[in-house]
Amino acid sequence: MRAMVLNRPRDGLILTELEQPQPAPQQILLRVHACGVCRTDLHVVDGELTGGKLPIIPGHEIVGSVVAAGAAVTRFKAGDRVGVPWLGSTCGTCAYCASGRENLCDDARFTGYHLDGGYTEYALADERYCFALPSGYSDAEAAPLLCAGLVGYRALVMAGDAKRLGIYGFGAAAHIVAQVARFQERSVFAFTRRDDETGRQFARGLGAVWAGDSDTLPPEPLDAAIIFAPVGFLVPQALRATAKGGTVVCAGIHMSDIPSFPYDILWGERSIKSVANLTRRDGEEFLRIAPRVPVKTAVETFDLAQANEALTRLREGRITGAAVLVP
Repeated sequence: MRAMVLNRPRDGLILTELEQPQPAPQQILLRVHACGVCRTDLHVVDGELTGGKLPIIPGHEIVGSVVAAGAAVTRFKAGDRVGVPWLGSTCGTCAYCASGRENLCDDARFTGYHLDGGYTEYALADERYCFALPSGYSDAEAAPLLCAGLVGYRALVMAGDAKRLGIYGFGAAAHIVAQVARFQERSVFAFTRRDDETGRQFARGLGAVWAGDSDTLPPEPLDAAIIFAPVGFLVPQALRATAKGGTVVCAGIHMSDIPSFPYDILWGERSIKSVANLTRRDGEEFLRIAPRVPVKTAVETFDLAQANEALTRLREGRITGAAVLVP
């Protein structure tokens, strides 16, 4: 099989011929039809997330069909369309797992980071951590649902019942979250880079009531804000934009350092939260909601061998919606 492999961070991905893997008892082997290109992949490739496996095949928004199954597999059969997310396995026994917080498991393993992911033609996954996908989405359209959608949905839940919701960084996750927020009758305020008029137009087209620069204040105070851009400077900016009692949710797995800020922008029972990974319950809830909205994903497709180009364009902010590899 062909795969795009990261041997060393910052060296880019190399198109490599590998032996097709064989499934263990609880694993399924998927023929990969699409794999989303996530900012987390970029953090892995750029060496900003360390501690993962090397060499590694990145990619954790995998849509594929089952071509083989281990002896203990019961949920899926050959031909089924399956989605594989970031959460690849957990211990299942620790205090976090036992209390429904498997996303915090210290022994969790993540797809495309500890476990080979979907920048390839065939991928393995533990059937217990995979999802059946709603019909009505093509393979490429479904791929962003598996991280941009799932982690974005978790961030939206953590924002509480905020009616005036700010979203900082209008990329793959934001364009999905905005649609769910509008479905829930929230008002969306979109924040983009100063030079990103395309992003602001994109946000308005998805129903944002206001779109502006990330370093400006919205026309009215926010009840909550979600930060998808990995920029620590935005935390005090979002606090300034948020009313007393409001919440700022940091939704990325990596963020640059947060600068010091005056206590008075935190005072007033404002809070700062971070999103860590996802649970299988998040996935089940979101994949039921997405067709009801209905969430429509804007995707730009690339061949497997163009993975480096897709990552470069994501790094430079030149993707509207989500990039998806189609092997």
